[in-house]
Amino acid sequence: FSPPWSVFPECPVEALTSRASDFQHHAYEEMVRALFAVQSDCPYITRIYSIGRSVEGRHLYVLEFSDNPGIHEALEPEFKYVGNMHGNEVLGRELLIYLAQFLCEEYRAGNERITHLIHDTRIHILPSMNPDGYEVAARQGPEFNGYLVGRGNSKEVDLNRNFPDLNALMYYYEKQNGQNHHLPLPDNWELQVEPETLAVIKWMQNYNFVLSANLHGGAVVANYPFDKSREPRIRGKTISSATPDDKIFRKLAKTYSYAHSWMHKGWNCGDYFDEGITNGASWYSLSKGMQDFNYLHTNCFEITLELSCDKFPPATALASEWLANREALVYYMEQVHHGIKGMVYDENNNPISNAVISVAGINHDITSGTDGDYFRLLLPGTYTVTASALGYQPFTSMVTVGPAEAVQLPFYLKVQPKGTNLNVKSYSNKKGSSTAKIPPTNLGPR
Repeated sequence: FSPPWSVFPECPVEALTSRASDFQHHAYEEMVRALFAVQSDCPYITRIYSIGRSVEGRHLYVLEFSDNPGIHEALEPEFKYVGNMHGNEVLGRELLIYLAQFLCEEYRAGNERITHLIHDTRIHILPSMNPDGYEVAARQGPEFNGYLVGRGNSKEVDLNRNFPDLNALMYYYEKQNGQNHHLPLPDNWELQVEPETLAVIKWMQNYNFVLSANLHGGAVVANYPFDKSREPRIRGKTISSATPDDKIFRKLAKTYSYAHSWMHKGWNCGDYFDEGITNGASWYSLSKGMQDFNYLHTNCFEITLELSCDKFPPATALASEWLANREALVYYMEQVHHGIKGMVYDENNNPISNAVISVAGINHDITSGTDGDYFRLLLPGTYTVTASALGYQPFTSMVTVGPAEAVQLPFYLKVQPKGTNLNVKSYSNKKGSSTAKIPPTNLGPR
């Protein structure tokens, strides 16, 4: 793992503190002002939009970076960062505000790496998923913040235990050779989640995100799915719960940990994580989390970044934390450009949306978006890839993926002749809900 360190020459912390943010904590109004200031400074590459409101009515603002804000360009992948899901875990919120300011400043300064990233990627930054919880935590301040004060939303619901439980359904389907992606949501799921969770789920459904990270605090480690164990917990023992994409998730987690100043060293906050990464269930099992939900309901691969021992660090620590995370935040975004991508067309060059892209040997399919484009994160290697869609004959190609930019692999599907019943992947659209019980005490950092 050799991130291009030299692209951002180190400057003294004193010079950095003269920036607009001044490395202070941002209460809600200050955060909103900071986001709109970035939009004002970089109007042609940014857009601010709200995905909904918190329980107390605060907007969940997203700042988007793109050379065509507000537009999905075919074959340009969508990326997201989510911060402050737990209201009292605040470093992620601040880092995402600084990241937004940094992207704007570097773009205006002509930084080639940042210009390339913004021109070729659509980046969505949600600094605070839980603005109500933050205000509760901030009233206590850094010195006196309890482990749980402000963690949940204003109804004291932990948002990272509030997503529909699709793991139980997935583990059932694994045994039945059933659906392996885009698992259906339970009936009336909208009534069972908090407004913040609902807003984020709708957001995920409206944008074809490819890669994501959600930023937490209370440990220093890159955590990858699955968070929920397949097996009942044996007393005193945790078991890793790997996804079909375990190798790529481990690589994504290492991408962040090795680009971070000290995460990869392993010993942090009194815990040891080899190479600064962990499988979620291997650490402790967690139900109804956002990370697993991304993978099981959408095309998006998400990891959970635990970024500080102190959940609410003092303002004096923010400048050095920004320096420790800056390269990692940028380098991780660049990982969205690996693997394969392409258009799925019919014989008349019309794009086919919702086509299923399957990779032999990896039991997790993804689908093409509304423009007919698909993105499949893969490690370097040779793969057999099949595109299929209802009413069309499947088509299979071999492709070799290298370590650089994603390989383009388009598919042209022929209409299925009438009267033939080709074996196209199709699954019953039976709504699944889980009755799995949640252990009451899994309140670690995540």
